Amino acid sequence: MHLTSRTLRVTVAVGALVLVAACTGGRDRTTDGYVGADGSKNELVTVVPVGDRKPAPKLEGEGLDGKPLSIADFAGKTIVINLWGPWCPPCRAEAPALKEVSSEYADKDVQFIGMLTRTPDSSSAIAFNRKKGLTYPSFADDGGRLELEFVDSLPTTAIPTTWVIDAKGRVAARIMDPKLRASTLAGVIDDVQKSTS
Repeated sequence: MHLTSRTLRVTVAVGALVLVAACTGGRDRTTDGYVGADGSKNELVTVVPVGDRKPAPKLEGEGLDGKPLSIADFAGKTIVINLWGPWCPPCRAEAPALKEVSSEYADKDVQFIGMLTRTPDSSSAIAFNRKKGLTYPSFADDGGRLELEFVDSLPTTAIPTTWVIDAKGRVAARIMDPKLRASTLAGVIDDVQKSTS
């Protein structure tokens, strides 16, 4: 059989595409997309299988009130950390969902903590929280030091980002959905709590 150079190039190109597809077709076990209770799939939600979870960073710093704040104070609880800024439109949009779920889960061993970023003056953040009814504590992290602590587990590439740390102190989930719904956040928390107990 005699192949023309064009046929040979096409055959090699197709073979290369098949090889690339075979090498990249399997998705990372943590990014298959979250399927909510209603059957909807969300590629912006990552839930880590229990055996693959890495220890959460030991986040310590100053709260918006100027007092020391540490996630170690909430050991044994599921911790929801929300990276945000009052200047961020998606952060403003997700505030009602955060308020709803933080209130709903207040007596379910869940602690919400904000992580204010890129905001040198915390007075605008305090006013934002007051206006939106967000009563949980927030780290003041203008330099972004705390958000970088997640680089070895589930790093962020967007603001807002929400991480869920399981009751054993491991990073269990990350949500980078600019249109966060209360049902999605509650579903992720439920899944993390069920998988950890």
